Amino acid sequence: MSIWLVRAGGSGEYENKFLEEGRIYVTWDDFDCNLRQLASPEELRVALSEQYPEAKAGTVKNWASQIWPFAKRMKIGDWVVLPSKKKASIHFAKITGDYQHIPSGPSPFFHVRSVDWFAQDIPRSNFDQDILYSFGAFMTICQITRNDAESRIKRMAQLNWKASSRLAPLDSDITDSIDQASSLDIERFAKDQMAKFISAKFSGHGMVRLVEAILKAKGFLTYRAPAGPDKGVDLLAAGGTLGFESPKICVQVKSGETPVDRPTLDQLIGAMQNFGAESGLLVSWAGFKGSVDKELPAQFFRVRLWDQDALIDELLECYDMLGEELRAELPFKRVWAIADSE
Repeated sequence: MSIWLVRAGGSGEYENKFLEEGRIYVTWDDFDCNLRQLASPEELRVALSEQYPEAKAGTVKNWASQIWPFAKRMKIGDWVVLPSKKKASIHFAKITGDYQHIPSGPSPFFHVRSVDWFAQDIPRSNFDQDILYSFGAFMTICQITRNDAESRIKRMAQLNWKASSRLAPLDSDITDSIDQASSLDIERFAKDQMAKFISAKFSGHGMVRLVEAILKAKGFLTYRAPAGPDKGVDLLAAGGTLGFESPKICVQVKSGETPVDRPTLDQLIGAMQNFGAESGLLVSWAGFKGSVDKELPAQFFRVRLWDQDALIDELLECYDMLGEELRAELPFKRVWAIADSE
């Protein structure tokens, strides 16, 4: 059994389609050539060059190295990993069908395999950093082979996807790989490192303290409930000098390793009514299950959701306004890097 990385478009725009249809696709725009009829990677490169005449030879070679395995090397029973671009989670599937060509499309959905999504919304922070590094390459389709990833991921599946370590060190094998890589998503890699660090430093009620610091930096006056049973509310926040102005917010913070389901959202909405709050903020370090995502349109004007990616984004946005003591606990540094245009 092999494990294959597949992406649902450059910005994850096809993720819901992949998950809802139980399929994975090759997502090169307008490339409708029947891959079954090609006898070699060289024939695929010729077809790509004809479809994209302005593409450089190296780019065409790279594309062919990704598309060829989709049609010719993937096997029924292999696993697929789909890192979400929408939230800090990973989806897993088992391939259940052979390659099919759908000439009617529409573009770019000409090339398809059926899959069974047997595990969705697994938090990124559950995985060791070297595994996440393999998930972080800029390739759209590739086989995951480094660092005994296949057997380690299978062991995690058997253990209900529990985190194998709270703070994995950045060992020499990983740093050597980074030095040699030409297609590493540096931003994703850095965010995963920060997530591991925050998870270790601010577990349990410590996560509430971190969220409170972010809200204070944004100008809110806050009340933090003591540790223990919280009646659906960990924090209260409001604007104005005395905290009497809108928006009045109820905040619930979940720092565990399991994505939050619909009942937790319902509990927060009930607490908003009990406390006379206009708005709610639900923070879940492990992210949210699909049942919560589906409620977003109905709750758009009342509730906001922060997973670990959103929390880190909010933290970095106001980092310079955090207290000195907290910044000392979070020794982050802003850096600039060249963006990979491809």
